Amino acid sequence: MAMQLDSCFGSFFLCIFCFAWFLTFPAEAAVRKYQFDIRVKNVSRLCHAKPIVTVNGRFPGPTIYAREGDRVLVKLTNYAKYNISIHWHGLKQFRNGWADGPAYITQCPIKTGHSYTYDFNVTGQRGTLWWHAHILWLRATVYGAIVIMPKEGTMFPFPKPHKETEIILGEWWNSDVETLVNRANKMGLPPPTSDAHTINGKPGSLFPCSLKHTFSMEVEAGKTYLLRIINAALNDELFFTIAGHNMTVVEIDAVYTKPFTTRVILIAPGQTTNVLIKADQPPSRYFMAARPFMDAPVPVDNKTVTAILHYKDIPKTVIPSMPKLPAPNNTNVAMSYNKRLKSLNTPQFPVKVPLKVDRHLFYTIGLGANPCSSCQNGTQLTASLNNITFVMPKVGLLQAHYFNIKGVFKTDFPDQPPVPFNYTGAPLTSNLGTSLGTRLSKVAFNSTVELVLQDTNLLTVESHPFHLHGFNFFVVGSGIGNFNPSKDPARFNLVDPPERNTVGVPTGGWTAIRFRADNPGVWFMHCHLELHTMWGLKMAFVVENGKSPEESIIPPPMDLPPC
Repeated sequence: MAMQLDSCFGSFFLCIFCFAWFLTFPAEAAVRKYQFDIRVKNVSRLCHAKPIVTVNGRFPGPTIYAREGDRVLVKLTNYAKYNISIHWHGLKQFRNGWADGPAYITQCPIKTGHSYTYDFNVTGQRGTLWWHAHILWLRATVYGAIVIMPKEGTMFPFPKPHKETEIILGEWWNSDVETLVNRANKMGLPPPTSDAHTINGKPGSLFPCSLKHTFSMEVEAGKTYLLRIINAALNDELFFTIAGHNMTVVEIDAVYTKPFTTRVILIAPGQTTNVLIKADQPPSRYFMAARPFMDAPVPVDNKTVTAILHYKDIPKTVIPSMPKLPAPNNTNVAMSYNKRLKSLNTPQFPVKVPLKVDRHLFYTIGLGANPCSSCQNGTQLTASLNNITFVMPKVGLLQAHYFNIKGVFKTDFPDQPPVPFNYTGAPLTSNLGTSLGTRLSKVAFNSTVELVLQDTNLLTVESHPFHLHGFNFFVVGSGIGNFNPSKDPARFNLVDPPERNTVGVPTGGWTAIRFRADNPGVWFMHCHLELHTMWGLKMAFVVENGKSPEESIIPPPMDLPPC
């Protein structure tokens, strides 16, 4: 049963809970308690003020600090006008989908004036993850970091940094986001792109009225720092770089990697990347900068967000140096960066990639258009997997599965697309209709799954970052063009593939992942571009219970929000 928290204690706890104090927290204190109050607050950016949904009045919201093995309780009370739910992105929630958070998948949303306590254990994970709203487009402002320290006495597999800083990349719209989205849906078109990207909620000094809305990080010459970088943007993959400085990548999606040095990283919505930087340049001020990567004819917010790396004792009057970012459509930089990502694969952190596959899945990713009499062109843009546009239920899928409620979903999601075609050939602009349904794929407990995600040229090719709830997976292969089942598997990396929870499917290409279905429940899988999720680019797996109670879904908490 989820534990109820005293709200006064929760607020006090948040105030005193700083990172330095956390590092000295006694090992036996293994329960971390937080109070999340969802409130609307007026915030000003880019010369525009508007009310936004926040957690505890903060944008971004508070960081969750925990240690591997801890229990975390977050009591969320909703004082906003919107229904709300929070997803703890990347936490596996073993047997405990009730704490996963996606609205109408593992829970019904928390209504205005109501509370729910997310109660979960941090098991077998350490590193940087994040949390965000998982309903409507509320994650535009409702998001924050999760920092999981290793168990007591366990060191990082890289040099200990002098300090660490969270760098959360986001997006900002001058207008109310939900109003823009509702208007666009009525027209059957995408909403306008954002007006700026942000670093820790701030767009940086290149934007109007933003000199005071610029994040700055102070460093001391000769010391090494850990940056925990999170892409919380709704719709854009981002290049990130720091003028004059190299970065050493040491972790992705809370999994240690073989360290490598780079001038630029690529990070998709939903992904996290930890890098070490050494303050080894002439003491001055240097811009950190990010802007989108988009190698398809799709509009993006192409402006550059900046923050400042500020050497100690350098006057603020010194103009920061500007880094050189790759061109927004530089596919070569993106592909070469991703190819360098490999799991650490040491005796302490082994790679357990499935070598034998029980179930082979092949899902095509497509855009489409369905009839809509009220829409601007008589059609509504949509998206699909295997030509199925997912229809959100009105009852949580996990509840329907657990309590055997009939008529909520079917378990007939196809393992293959209905009609094979030249997926990445010339653009296809006719026969763009999709089938609608709440169709899930049933998977046997502890079976091994290989899933190939194939982009298609329906309307246009495009990169898609896919997130699987409840699991990490191994990215065993990727390529441009159509996946060739007779040739491409021979080139799979089954030794040290990167382990992630979110992976980019390249524009006009494919990505192959493998995972072991050892977590019973209903687990969402979707494109982490909010526009495509809204259009139906999503599905879910029903992972069956195992043979014992320890391999089965735990009972729901008493305060689970009703539908």
